Amino acid sequence: MNDPVRVWRQLSDDSVLLDGFHALKHAVRFGARVPVAVTTGRAAVLELAGELAPDVRGTLDELLTEVPEAVFASLVSRPHPTSVAALAVRPSRAANLEALARAPRTAPVVVLEDPRNLGNAGAVIRLAAGFGATGVVTTGTLDPWHPTVVRGGAGLHFATAVERLTVDELPAGPLFALDPEGEDIRGTKLPDDALLAFGSERSGLSAELRSRADHLVSLPMRPQVSSYNLATSVAMTLFHWSATGDATA
Repeated sequence: MNDPVRVWRQLSDDSVLLDGFHALKHAVRFGARVPVAVTTGRAAVLELAGELAPDVRGTLDELLTEVPEAVFASLVSRPHPTSVAALAVRPSRAANLEALARAPRTAPVVVLEDPRNLGNAGAVIRLAAGFGATGVVTTGTLDPWHPTVVRGGAGLHFATAVERLTVDELPAGPLFALDPEGEDIRGTKLPDDALLAFGSERSGLSAELRSRADHLVSLPMRPQVSSYNLATSVAMTLFHWSATGDATA
């Protein structure tokens, strides 16, 4: 058997860090290729799997290698309380782009324009996976596969297509952009092939994205309340799609 520590150090620069039990559980559940997984308490992790995710317990039993706490800490800079971590192979960009461009789409694509908060981006990916969205696209400098984003997404990057693109590279489809000046979303039906675009937490939509939008829509909000959290806005919009469109998720 290969030394898991050596394998980890060989692969860590080019792999996706799955930090914690839930990230590993979801990655395995949605077909990620996981070359190495380590823990400081193998029996405890398998017991947790038996309670919360019996469908992946057998796979985890084969994957997990127990290592001393000092070794674990040397591999993972911010150990998760569940004391388990793994490395996964990132899905191919070509496959993700194909999924995003596929027509007709049966679920929207979420577009985050120049997001800044890693935790917010992870929460949005988790939401998108939960609603069965086709994918999440980010623009700007934030890496949607950053370890903090993957941690915030609980490993659900493997359940939807996640890529970084420019506005010019966005997939085809009617673009509905969230904007305070838009029409009330409650009077709008969001089609399954929509792009649902959200501006940055600080500055909102850029002029470039606004000019690309086919529709501007707004979320109901009490007067004098400035804004919603980004993930909350995405959750409300995806719920509206699921309730009024052809969603099957």
